[in-house]
Amino acid sequence: MIINRERCNLCGECALACPSAALEVIGACWTPGKLLQELLKDKIFYETSGGGVTFSGGEPMQQLDFLCEVLPMCKGAGIHVALDTCGAFPWERYECLLMFIDLVLLDLKIMDARRHKQAVGVSNELILGNARRFAEASVPIWVRTPIIPGYSDDLENIAAIGSYINQYLPTVERWDLLAYTNLGRPKYHRLDLSYELEDVPLMHKHQMETVHQQAIRLVPTARWSGATLVE
Repeated sequence: MIINRERCNLCGECALACPSAALEVIGACWTPGKLLQELLKDKIFYETSGGGVTFSGGEPMQQLDFLCEVLPMCKGAGIHVALDTCGAFPWERYECLLMFIDLVLLDLKIMDARRHKQAVGVSNELILGNARRFAEASVPIWVRTPIIPGYSDDLENIAAIGSYINQYLPTVERWDLLAYTNLGRPKYHRLDLSYELEDVPLMHKHQMETVHQQAIRLVPTARWSGATLVE
């Protein structure tokens, strides 16, 4: 299926007219009130599981005005709120949400500043500083580290992240090591974008176990998950 991106205006009419539903519009517009009504349908599951709602993305902090409206609604309804963020926004944006956040899921990918900028496009200085501020504000944190071959999978990087958690982030409850997945590849293809890791295979199980062993030496709550190759 080929879409002429220069002519497409994202109206969605083609998806409505497609008789086989081969085209679909992914995403929808919500008001804070309508979203709260949808979330409340599952409140009994939050209460019985000890869970709640995670605002993720993409990056939820790109829609700060929306968060400023819907998070107080969630807290008023007694819903546990988690914010899943890359951490790369001015602290003032996070600070105005602190009273409505019960948990932060925070990505720490690469500790070396130069390597971080090469891989991600921005420095990690702001991210690390915000992580410390969340901890200083006594916000529970789950650190998440995607283990990407050739980028974040070396043991020196894992040791550096673990040391940072130990030294500066006392509110970290767990450290999730997320095995590289290529499930995003079809999404790139549908958007006519090149996928830089096109030929990179999944991690082997023994590789993730080696990374995990390095991590738990420093952070006992470290755990790993994800699909892997098994020899």
